[in-house]
Amino acid sequence: MNQTRSFLLIAWFFLAYMLWDAWTSPKQLPQPTAGSSAIAEAIGDGGVPQIPVATNVAGNDASVPTTTASTAEATSQRLLLANDVLRLEIDTRGGTVADAQLLDYGQTAAADSERVQLLSSAPEHFFVAQSGLVSSKGAAPTHESVFVSESGLQSQILRDGEQQVSITLLWNDGNGLSVRKVFTLSRGSYVLSVRDEVDNQSGAAWQGHVYRQLQRVPPVILKSGFNNPEGYSFAGAAWYSPEEKFEKLKFDKLADEPLNRSISGGWIAMLQHHFMAVWIPAAEDKNTFSTTVIANGTPRYVIREVGPALNADVGGRTSSDARLWIGPKLQSKLPDVAPGLERTIDYGIFTLISDPLFAVLSFLHGLFGNWGWAIIGLVVLIKAVFFKLSEKQYLSMAKMRKLQPRIEALKERYGDDKQKFQQAMLELYKKEKANPASGCLPILIQIPVFIALYWVLLESVELRHAPWVGWIHSLTDRDPYFVLPVLNMLSMYFTQKLSPAPGMDPIQKKFMQLMPLIFGVMFAFFPAGLVLYWTTNGSLGLLQQWVIMRRHGDHAGKSAVVSKS
Repeated sequence: MNQTRSFLLIAWFFLAYMLWDAWTSPKQLPQPTAGSSAIAEAIGDGGVPQIPVATNVAGNDASVPTTTASTAEATSQRLLLANDVLRLEIDTRGGTVADAQLLDYGQTAAADSERVQLLSSAPEHFFVAQSGLVSSKGAAPTHESVFVSESGLQSQILRDGEQQVSITLLWNDGNGLSVRKVFTLSRGSYVLSVRDEVDNQSGAAWQGHVYRQLQRVPPVILKSGFNNPEGYSFAGAAWYSPEEKFEKLKFDKLADEPLNRSISGGWIAMLQHHFMAVWIPAAEDKNTFSTTVIANGTPRYVIREVGPALNADVGGRTSSDARLWIGPKLQSKLPDVAPGLERTIDYGIFTLISDPLFAVLSFLHGLFGNWGWAIIGLVVLIKAVFFKLSEKQYLSMAKMRKLQPRIEALKERYGDDKQKFQQAMLELYKKEKANPASGCLPILIQIPVFIALYWVLLESVELRHAPWVGWIHSLTDRDPYFVLPVLNMLSMYFTQKLSPAPGMDPIQKKFMQLMPLIFGVMFAFFPAGLVLYWTTNGSLGLLQQWVIMRRHGDHAGKSAVVSKS
């Protein structure tokens, strides 16, 4: 099998895989109706939860009515809390994290691009992190209750030399019960620490639960394609527990199969391409994880955790701690934040290959300081691993090249009798111990590597908008000037010149001659990093093939002459 046919084989495998992936990608969600039995009841527009009773049966409503906090009208404010990587706006209504900008990530590769806004209170992009308390004994501030800034400060921004910055919100019921919410950011961290403190100076014992939830509308997907992976990357909810491990929940599944689980530790999340928000309660807590859909206007999807019971006797205090990750899916940091968090990075069915590929790329990036050179280094390593297999492939091609005149002679002898021609050609292969299919194995092995690298490029936030050299400002976007696709076309063209095509009729030959152009057009829309990988791979293969044919061509020729005589 010549090199061009190998390219074609990979193209068919890749196209089949992408069609399968597109078929299994989330489709347009149905609009839930307020009367649908699949939608859990919610109190108020924000979906205040009920006090949980532990259950592991999905959809089993074993809860009791909540005690709602005062609904007196009050005006809320936005408070600014920022470190060197996060800029957060916290609404005093419930202490909701209403807006979050990631200061190190632009929306595009342009230097002056606006920053990625992961959380937003804008209706069309609504995605917020909320928390509150519910109680069966006394009042409790939900995420709809209005707090005030305890210090009166409207903003807290991390300054040079500081390692932490925090802001505190205060609520009281006017009868001696007060709740403080303390938000803390550390330097260089995407983790927001949230502490709820209850101080009971009322005349009765207090009992309640802290709940935390993520609420959002599905992300708007304007288009999809090879260079726009948002269309087929997973977006939805997820949860993890040490016992039941990790599960992703598509938005339509949240409506059809609401979650209700009693979990020790674990976490809940809302995922999207490259970024996520995750509530991480204390590891020792026994929590209830659940989902619901709020169908007031545009449907909003909620994943929630409700913590264990908190008790505060008269004059007593109690508290609950949690962490909120708001940021990118950084593989180097996630395992240290919470167990299982690295599983939010989804490479699909080729994860077993993609994970070590990314590990090698990261190592090479540490050496070269550039992801583009790391990709080239990866190609060199893969070529070294498969050197002997490739050598066997190219030796077979060298022998086939020497047999080409005799195959053409057979073709002229048998004319239109294709059956006799094929039989004679197979006898020639057997006599000369030539196997045109012997080069298949290296290509077949590289197909999953190629697809796995495709997902590494698209799903690894570390490579997002990573530059290479000159005109390549983002390896995850297409080459803006099509230089790499053209170089790949040239590599394929010269490879064809070295590769025999025995037994092909004129139409087949014409089609194979068009393959470099076909691949050039196809690769024009691929991520530049993927085209860089394939162009480097093809160029090194071309060099290896040329050297082997120069060294072994005479030997193959002598073998053919001796056999003929």
